[in-house]
Amino acid sequence: MNYYIISGERSGDLHASNLAKALKKEDPSAIYRGTGGEYSKEAGVELFRNYSEIAFMGLWEVFVNLRTISRIFREVQADILLFKPDVLILVDFGGFNMRMAKWAKENNISVYYYISPKIWAWNQKRALKIKATVDRMFVIMPFEKEFYKKYDYTRVDYIGNPVQDAVGAHVVNSNFRKDNNLPDKPIIAILAGSRKQEVTVMLETMMSFTKEYPEYHFVIAAVSNLPKEYYEPYRSSTVSVVYDQAYDVLSYSEAAVVTSGTATLETALFEVPQVVCYKTNPITYFIGKPLVKIKFFSLPNLIAGKEIVKELLQYEFTTEIVSGELRKLLDKNYNQKVKNDYKEMKRIMGEKGASDRAAKLMVNYLKDVNKNN
Repeated sequence: MNYYIISGERSGDLHASNLAKALKKEDPSAIYRGTGGEYSKEAGVELFRNYSEIAFMGLWEVFVNLRTISRIFREVQADILLFKPDVLILVDFGGFNMRMAKWAKENNISVYYYISPKIWAWNQKRALKIKATVDRMFVIMPFEKEFYKKYDYTRVDYIGNPVQDAVGAHVVNSNFRKDNNLPDKPIIAILAGSRKQEVTVMLETMMSFTKEYPEYHFVIAAVSNLPKEYYEPYRSSTVSVVYDQAYDVLSYSEAAVVTSGTATLETALFEVPQVVCYKTNPITYFIGKPLVKIKFFSLPNLIAGKEIVKELLQYEFTTEIVSGELRKLLDKNYNQKVKNDYKEMKRIMGEKGASDRAAKLMVNYLKDVNKNN
């Protein structure tokens, strides 16, 4: 069967690639095309567009890039029609993909949504739009299936969290320190995000207190899809920059400062105590804050249903406050408390194997549809 897969940022690209590999086991004849990045390309997805062209985040950022997004949206639509997929698989990336689902439904294209957009966080009635446009939803958060039930949308499968699969499959590089010329000091990881607007906004403050910790070495987990000039000015005797090795950075770290997103869950699964930070354009924050309907914004806290990692949002994201929270994480007792909370979070998440479960369900659903047509 033919699968058109759309992911729009680094974590979605990773999950799309693992899903593609799992689909190949269930459907050896599978042919893939879509948008994504290097992970998807390596998994056999023929890329029509790289996600870096559309990875804009925040209301203001999307607004000022609307012309570019609209053009690429139309080009992707035309490509889908030429490819004639058996199913369009949308991976997270709500703003772009929810519009794409509506268009696909209007054009009689089956739509599967893998990793629900976070509509439970704000403007929850968008669940009705998903109910009207998405044939099957595959969710990765334990509470999402019940959330959709409130809107009488029952074509939803909870398949576990694919981040567990990605972290569980990682083989730690035993030569990581040597390969990256790192000193023999305990490491503090800096994960500033994978989008331009995240790194340019977050990294300066994240690196502003490193001199307060001479006994530690800071390692920035950089991504190669962004220009090196975003990172290299911070390289020093106490700070290293390592590209595309985030999981190894976390494997060797005592603590971490992390931009809110999938990286917070990855950090938790590696059991690295962290402080979670986020800052966006003031206009985006001003418009969006009243709409937010959730108590927490980081994935570990959302899954646990309580605060297990400290969250510093917008005006709390300052040198003094971040440094103070990091100092707490380096306390042995506090450090162990966070790790114990991580273990409970893992228990709530359930078993690994999300990608395989999703692929098996998808192929079976498609076979049933084909059988009935």
